[in-house]
Amino acid sequence: MEAHNKHPAAVLEKILAVLPLTTYPAGETILKAGTKTGRLLILNRGSVAIIKDSVEIARVAHPGAVIGELSALLDQPHAADVRALEESQFHVAEPALLGKDPVALLHVAKILAQRLVAADDGLVELKKQIVAGQSPGTLKKITEKIQKLLNADSSSFSPGL
Repeated sequence: MEAHNKHPAAVLEKILAVLPLTTYPAGETILKAGTKTGRLLILNRGSVAIIKDSVEIARVAHPGAVIGELSALLDQPHAADVRALEESQFHVAEPALLGKDPVALLHVAKILAQRLVAADDGLVELKKQIVAGQSPGTLKKITEKIQKLLNADSSSFSPGL
């Protein structure tokens, strides 16, 4: 059973090995909200901030994190800016990779499903707190947690998963 689980990881490692690498210096905007780059980025090293409407909603620093997956899947413009916090290097893939490679698509689908489950759990907690009459500060913290769950490091493309 465990050997079977390693097979998709080996396929993902092979995919990453053949993708071109691009490096961005600290401070550079990698993806701009409202634009369509036609790129799916997988973090090799470095760290980035995800910024939406001038608010940092997440930081991503683990190798294998996927950036731009929603834009690629939905063929829509990027919903947020992505800025390099330090020199950062990415594997660059065409969005068509998700249509051509079922292992890559399934991996991204699992990432998105994990985010959806976590956000759903957060919404249930928020509703419970509203019914219980919690303070606005508590509700704000729960709302921020949900926002981070939807946008943060759960977007891993790590072959080990």
